[in-house]
Amino acid sequence: MAEDVLFDAGTVTDAVAEGIYKINRASNLEELKALKAQYTGAGSAMVAASKAVGSLPGDQRKGAGQLLGKLRADFGRAYGMVESQLKADEEAARFADETVDMTLPVRRKPLGARHPLPKLLEDVEDFFVSMGWTISSGPEVESEWYDFDALNFGPDHPARQMQDTFYVKGNQARDAAGFVGSNMVLRTQTSSDQVRALISKGVPLYIASPGRVFRTDELDATHTPVFHQCEALAVDRHLTMGDLKGVLDKLAVTMFGPDAKSRIRPSYFPFTEPSAEIDLWFPDKKGGPGWIEWGGSGMVNPNVLKSAGLDPDEYTGFAFGVGMERTLLLRHDINDMHDLVEGDVRFSDQFVMGE
Repeated sequence: MAEDVLFDAGTVTDAVAEGIYKINRASNLEELKALKAQYTGAGSAMVAASKAVGSLPGDQRKGAGQLLGKLRADFGRAYGMVESQLKADEEAARFADETVDMTLPVRRKPLGARHPLPKLLEDVEDFFVSMGWTISSGPEVESEWYDFDALNFGPDHPARQMQDTFYVKGNQARDAAGFVGSNMVLRTQTSSDQVRALISKGVPLYIASPGRVFRTDELDATHTPVFHQCEALAVDRHLTMGDLKGVLDKLAVTMFGPDAKSRIRPSYFPFTEPSAEIDLWFPDKKGGPGWIEWGGSGMVNPNVLKSAGLDPDEYTGFAFGVGMERTLLLRHDINDMHDLVEGDVRFSDQFVMGE
């Protein structure tokens, strides 16, 4: 048989008094519950005294039981009073945090937020204006001559097929190869404004043409049938690929920060010769810094200069174009093109603080 535990009235009385003292100074309900477990739970002086009562002689047992009953009652009353007060304090604090001043003015209708794409277009325009260039804006419904012929697209070029271009009126007859003849189209590139500007404004010419373009692409994570480009054109005497590269590097830094830079790789475009793909060194690329394709560029094809009535032996020029949606996706780490076109104000709200 286990050894009997001796009943010590002084020990249990002191323990309960200490517990009541600490309870009255508890600052929150969690602390209060911990004190209750400490002074009335397993291993406490109260529990030990209750077990020891059974080992007392009969004439002492009654008095010990009455003492324990009084100590439990004293502890319970103190605990209950402090618990009620702490609950009331916590409830009052919660109500204070949730209080709404009904006298304050409110916007009953949300104001919405500006889409980040127009802001990006403005940033690009500011970049070119800061270099002394002119912002040019051509029509979105364009003649096939400005959109294709003047830019050295041959009559059988794949870009002229119906699956790439929105034809809006004119002769829809097809030749034996399936290509459409002269028509009005929704412009497929803002390059269509290049020859128009050369003819109307003359040279030297330094223009940037940001705006909407249209192609018969399906909407997916990286494509949309209506999107934005910015084409840049410089025509003057003695311009070289070195001038093109300098402008590209400055634009990269303006759009993506001081660590960004560009490189050009040989490619082919009908309206430039030589032609080059533009790659962007992007410090924040997923998986670590690296090169990302950004756009197309090159020296203006002599045939384009001839279309504007210029002598290619006297004048040279460079041109390049970058997609504005792609620039925005990279700049803000947006993964899905749908976010740009769905019109959810919560998407635009993210950019309000950055303006």
